[in-house]
Amino acid sequence: MAQHAVRSRNVSVRFACKLFVVSESCYRYQPQLNAENDLIADWLLRITDSQRNWGFGLCFLYLRNVKGFRFNPKRVYRIYCELSLNMRIKPKKRLKRDKPEPLAVPESSNECWSMDFMHDQLSDGRSVRLLNVIDDFNREALAIEVDFSLPANRVVRTLERLIEWKGKPTAIRCDNGPEYTGKILTSWAVQQKIALRFIQPGKPQQNAYIERYNRTVRYDWLGQHLFTSLDELQDSATQWQWFYNHERPNMALNGFTPMQHIQRMT
Repeated sequence: MAQHAVRSRNVSVRFACKLFVVSESCYRYQPQLNAENDLIADWLLRITDSQRNWGFGLCFLYLRNVKGFRFNPKRVYRIYCELSLNMRIKPKKRLKRDKPEPLAVPESSNECWSMDFMHDQLSDGRSVRLLNVIDDFNREALAIEVDFSLPANRVVRTLERLIEWKGKPTAIRCDNGPEYTGKILTSWAVQQKIALRFIQPGKPQQNAYIERYNRTVRYDWLGQHLFTSLDELQDSATQWQWFYNHERPNMALNGFTPMQHIQRMT
């Protein structure tokens, strides 16, 4: 009322405050929430602009766990809805399936890795393959290897490079593809004393960690871009791998990133 009187009646602030029994400090107070709300809105717009497939859950976990903000989730969600960001993603109707038996969770890093292939195309239609390798313990993306062909000896070279950097795993889980079951990889695994854990044919749920990771790769990154060359694809893969490990919250890790999870557990 005092502010309205000052604006519309052209009276002084002191007179308006005296008339409406309001202190001048109260009259001049600007709530801090307005500035914080603007900050939240700015961050939400930035996140959803760069990560178009993220819903509210991932946006909030990113603000809390990666950026260190301690905003109330109800407040963030209210602003999220006011910006109509909740209307961006139309959820797909999913078939109800029997819940698969969960995989055992490793107790330490390098206890078990998982690997699998993905397929995609360049802008000119040429088919490319991607070899994904993760550590089951903290879901860390260890490698995204890209090429037109990835035979068994290339798989071995990739694993040897990872071992030099991260250490040797006790076991590696994979499907029954020819690159994995052939003599080159199996002989190498015996020499390295690494157990190859082959899943049963037709049961990808037995390799659930890498299957879930593959879906994230496709949904969050690979399906969002069109690449013209292998070099461009590999560069983008390396950048996204770093983002996934350091900045993307993981629901399976209580909303922390793979790097945060391993730091919390050590």
